[in-house]
Amino acid sequence: MLTPFSELSDTSRLWIYQSDRKFTEEELPLLQQYLSAFLEEWTAHGAALNAGFEIKYDRFIIIGLDQTQSSASGCSIDAQVHFIQELEKEFSVTLLDKMNVTYIQNDRLHFKPLADFKKMAKDGAVGKKTIVFNNLVNTKEEYLDQWEVPAIESWHSRFF
Repeated sequence: MLTPFSELSDTSRLWIYQSDRKFTEEELPLLQQYLSAFLEEWTAHGAALNAGFEIKYDRFIIIGLDQTQSSASGCSIDAQVHFIQELEKEFSVTLLDKMNVTYIQNDRLHFKPLADFKKMAKDGAVGKKTIVFNNLVNTKEEYLDQWEVPAIESWHSRFF
């Protein structure tokens, strides 16, 4: 069951998929259509899941699941991963590789492999106050409060 993301409870479980590039203006409506269709039909053991999504910065797909009525099962999570893999093929993007970092520098989003970001931190090209996206947040509340944070306030802090 598709629910507007803004209406999901703050305790909703989240999955964040970071693209290796921005989606184009032409791709975004199609991406939204695919996400809506998938979430409308997404179930766990036959029960509809109350889920929503948003796309941030034309680069991040955030899927939220309000688990107060039905929780995701192993099969439903597998279905979501399979769906994301299909999006990767359809749009020729990488969404499942967690070994990348997106950060803001000079008012622009930058995407780097983790090894490059680590080297940049060591070399001083990015600092403790550099805004990073902490894609390890688990709930909508954490997403709202702890997703876009200075590197020193996230798991990225270990590089400084």
